[in-house]
Order: sequence, then structure tokens, then C-alpha cells
Amino acid sequence: MANIIDSFINIPRQKEEDFWTPVIIDHIRQLAYDGKPLDILQPDEFSLRILDNIYFKNLSSNIKDNPLADTETDLMGLKLSVPLYLGDMSFGALSGNPNIAIARAADITKTLSGTGEGGLLPEIENYERIYVQWASARFGVDYKTINAGSGIVIKIGQGAKPGIGGHLPASKVTSKISSARRIPENIDAISPAPHHDIYSIEDLSQRIEALKLATGKPVFVKVAATNYIPYIVTGIARSGADGVIIDGQGAGTGATPEVIRDNLGIPIELAVASSHDILVREGLREGFKIIAAGRVTGALDAAKLYALGADVVSMGTAVLISMGCIMVRKCNLGFCPAALTNKTDGTKVYNIDFGVNNIVNFITGFRLELANILDNLGLKSVDELTGKKNLLYAKNISKGAGNILKIDAEHSKHSSNMGNFSPNRKYLNEMITKGDVPITSMGSTTSPDVVKPSRIIDWIRLDGAQVTRPSIDPYRENIDTTFYLAHGKIRMSIPVILDVSSQREDIKESLYWASLFMGNLVIDRKYYKNYKKITIIRDGNLYRIKNLKFGEKSNPGMDGFIIGESDSQEIELSDLDMKLKNVGSRYQYDIMAYISKFKNSGDIIKYLALGADSVILNADIFSDSLANNYTNLNQKALNFLLIIKRELALISGAMGVSNLQYSITGNRELLRAVNMDEELEERINVPEAGSL
Repeated sequence: MANIIDSFINIPRQKEEDFWTPVIIDHIRQLAYDGKPLDILQPDEFSLRILDNIYFKNLSSNIKDNPLADTETDLMGLKLSVPLYLGDMSFGALSGNPNIAIARAADITKTLSGTGEGGLLPEIENYERIYVQWASARFGVDYKTINAGSGIVIKIGQGAKPGIGGHLPASKVTSKISSARRIPENIDAISPAPHHDIYSIEDLSQRIEALKLATGKPVFVKVAATNYIPYIVTGIARSGADGVIIDGQGAGTGATPEVIRDNLGIPIELAVASSHDILVREGLREGFKIIAAGRVTGALDAAKLYALGADVVSMGTAVLISMGCIMVRKCNLGFCPAALTNKTDGTKVYNIDFGVNNIVNFITGFRLELANILDNLGLKSVDELTGKKNLLYAKNISKGAGNILKIDAEHSKHSSNMGNFSPNRKYLNEMITKGDVPITSMGSTTSPDVVKPSRIIDWIRLDGAQVTRPSIDPYRENIDTTFYLAHGKIRMSIPVILDVSSQREDIKESLYWASLFMGNLVIDRKYYKNYKKITIIRDGNLYRIKNLKFGEKSNPGMDGFIIGESDSQEIELSDLDMKLKNVGSRYQYDIMAYISKFKNSGDIIKYLALGADSVILNADIFSDSLANNYTNLNQKALNFLLIIKRELALISGAMGVSNLQYSITGNRELLRAVNMDEELEERINVPEAGSL
């Protein structure tokens, strides 16, 4: 007999730092109970998120039961009671009944919801207030599908996984999902990274025109907030789209590689502000709509985003919390305790009426809270708020962030190491034991605005390719992770060298074996064995090559530099790379960065883009992840290197790069700083996120 979920479950104690704090969750749940806001949710005063450090200049916290301001707006001929879009959550990511509840609640509240890329359930195809998604895999899409609802969303990217396609693990592809998506059961449903008929703005224009001719409906384009977002949005506007959905870093998802979620994309507030400004500058803003998505917690977040330039905000995670989500971050596994993202196998069923009631209450409370904010600002309608940056000011943000936002700001200098470094042992242990890329769900918990940065690279985000530079599918296309050192004398399968000098004998042996298998290098200053390998001998901050046979003398000339670990390591690396380039001798020498503080493979890409030819990983990173379990060491060592290789390919494909060494090394244009101190940005030559 099915277990029916029709009540809230207690929230488990949070063991790690999270963006979705108990205060935020409690506020959302309180609105879901009765739809009556008791107060305006205020941000954490110690938050590093830029949006939390933006304030309205003259906003009181008064709450009235009957606010006067008009929250209604028009979206392409559809009247919305409040400018709110209920995410893009697919059938598959959600378990069916939640999808029905969201669509029904959108009709009741006169808002709008997205179907996501999981096909169209028969139970929701007749609802008016849905936007059907046209994604890269075209799951379940046909002429009937695209003519359902009120509009179409061409999904190019999303904030939780810029530059890669959707991912529904095999365990969740049940018969119902198989039927809706028209795919085989029990096989991973991995969408292509790019649309294979959209490789340019011109291609996008053709798709938009074709969909409009076929349906007569408005067409929006959904993209992740990435480095070139201002240019991408202007291209979308010129392509004939009616609007854009911009999905910022940290946005929720049912499943994504953790390394992608935690490294790619930029904050929604910077993306919206810069996109609005360039559309105004280019004369493209009138009639073109911006929907802002990604970690919108409530009405105050929404109001700030409207003022920065958004017409509508999208809420996904907050809606799920209002429905009973308890943030266990296991959506990808199919065992959701709240029955929102569980497998559709009939063992646990979400009560539709319970969900509809909660969402309707939440939206009612959101609307009342927003109306109170408008009243307190002296505005008569929400449409008066869009783009009114003069109402805003900011504190505790960098000068670079202030320049992107174009609002009054009190700038602060942020130390590069505000927090203590904490390795992600759970991620590392999953790498070595499961032998697969760790998959996660929901929103990001990483630096710089959840976990406090402890290194300069924690303030840096990587680019994600979209339209103007199409992504490359790492599951279906070859991405070359090979690196060469010493003018081609050394070939490595990945730009990673292991320093095993301090390891116990069995661990050392396994890492030697795995490196030999992979075709990679090992440093061992204390121990040599007659492996046919190439070893790099450290000599201060220089290195020389010691070739194949043990005992052979090292080359007398210097081959390059090793940048040791320090608080200024990234600055030293970038400085050396640029100085060698300026004197025309960069390619005579290799530069390597020594790392013992390692979170995931995104660190490697960042060091490469700052100028390294390779990184040297202290093998303590591997041995500490063993958690005192020394069984199957050879397999675990091999998994460690293999998964780094796969993740490097994933990141590269997501950035539209097919060859790491030739496209990433020293390419700072792939990097953006988020709220980093201006002097640091200048030293490492990395621009602020949202820069034109």
C-alpha cells in the first residue's frame, strides 16, 4: 500500500553550511501554512551574497493585512497576479503529482509555471498557465506538446549546470518516466550539452521563428548566468525572442555533477543588472522581458531583482520547500522522504491537494509581502519598480561588484582567506569508492557566498558555454585532457602530478601503479622503485626532468618553476605567467602549482587558467579521503585519477573547450571574480562577474 505524504516533515538538523538556512525555510513554511506574512524576511547580516548586501534606501519593515500596491503585471498578453514564474521542474526530477500541484496552483493564483524538459504529463496538458520546454534532448516533444499552455521555453542552459545537458539517473527512469520522455527504462537520461541544431545566434533565430510559426505563442530562451551573459542576452533579443530566463549560480536542480554546480556560473544579481543595462544601451529593452532565477528566497529578494532590471522572478527551490521539501539533497537518488522527487514506483505518493494548498498559500503570502514592500517604498504598482536602481544601495561589496550593479555602494575590501579551509571529504570518498563523478542535487553550498573563502580561487567562477560559444558534449564527444611538459619530452594523460613522498608504503605503491596505468607522473623524494616512469625532482622552486631509468642523472638545465602553496600562491602564479609572456620566454619554461588544499577538479582548471601548465597534488588529499579504509587501494587510486580526468573533461566541455592545454592554460577570460577585492582582481588579471 502506498505511503501518502500529506503533511510537513520535521527539518533535520543541518550539519553543514547551507544557503537555505532554517530561518529561510521557516519563513517559507509559515507562508505555506496560512498565506499571511508576519514580517518581511531579512537577510543574514553576515552573508557574503551580494544580493543580501543590497538594500532599499527608504524601506520600513511595516506589514499591513491589506496593502494597497498593485502587484499585477502583463507577460506577453497573460495577466499575472504577481510577477512570479514557478520554476522549470521536469516530470522525472519531480515525481508527477508535484508537477500537477504546481500547474494547478499556477492556474488558481494566476501566475505561471514551467514544465521542464521531462515531456508533458497528460494531467497537465490542459492547464493554461504553463510554459512548455524545448530542451536539447527534446524528450516527449511533438507538435501537440509545443501547442500546449501559453508559451515555449528554449532551454540552452541552467544555473546548476551551465554548459551541460540534463541528467536523470537510471534509477529514476521508471515506466511512467519512460513513457512521458519516450526513452528506455532504467538507463541514464542524459541530454546533449548543446542543441545539435543551435550552434550560433543565427541558428537560435531560426528555431525561434519556427516555433512561433508552428504555435503562434511567445518564445523565451533560458540560459545560465555565465561570463558573456550581457552579449548572450542582446543576441537573444535580436533573435526575435520575447524574453530570456536567466538562471544564476547556485540554482536548484534534480541532479548535476557536483564539480559543475560548485564552479561554473555567476550570481543572478550581477547577471540581471548587466543584462538590463546593455539592453537599455542597445535600445532592445522595450517589450523584451527578463525572468530572473536562482536562489530567490522570497519577496524581498524578488523586489531587489525587479529593481535591478528583472520583470519577473522564478522560484523553484522555495516552491518545493513550501510543498514540504526538507533539503536532504538526495533528489537524484529517488528516495525523497517528502515524495517530491522520489521514484514513480507507487511506494510513496505526494498528495496533490496538500501541495496545491501549500503553494497557493505561499504565493498569497509572497504577493502580500511584495505589496507591503511596494507600499513602504511609496510605489503604486510592481511595474514601477523594474529597473529602478536609484532606489537601491549596497554595503560590504567590492568596487567591481558595485560597478556592475551601477548602484550607490559602500565598498569593502575582502580578505582572500576569510574562512578556514575544509576539504570536501564526502566528495573525495565518493570519487574513490564509487568510481564515478559525484552527482548532487538542489542548490550550491560553496564559496564565495555560503562557505567563506579560504583561498583566492574560492572567489573565482568558471565560464559556461552557451550559444555564442557552444558547449561540447563530454559524454558523446572526445575532449583532449593530455598535457605535455618540457617541450614535449613528457606526456601526461591529465595535468596532475602526485607527490607521494610522505605516504605509507601501501598507499605509495597504489598511487605509483595508478599513475603508471594512467600515464601520469609521480614525485617521490624519499622512495624510488624500478618503475618505468618519469619522475620530477624538486629543487627549491625549480624542477628538472629525470627520465625513465632509475639512477640516471637529471638534466643540468632548468625546465621550469614550482609555485609553492601560500596565501598569495595564485598571485605569484599569475605574475610569473604574465612576466614570462611579457619578455617572450613563457614557452621556454613550465609552471606548476603545488596544492595540498583541494576541494574538487574545478581547482585544477582555475590554476591552469591562471597560468599553470600542471598542478602537483599532495597525495595526502587521496590518503585522507580513505577514511582509514585501506582495502582495494589500487582500485581507489585509479578511481581518484580517472574521476579527475572525467571531471576535467566535463568542465572543459561545459566551457566549450575541446583541448585543455591549448585552450585553458593562461586563459583568464574563462574566469570571473565574484565580489573579490579590486586589488586582487587586478593582480591576477581576472574581471568581475557580469563585466562587458
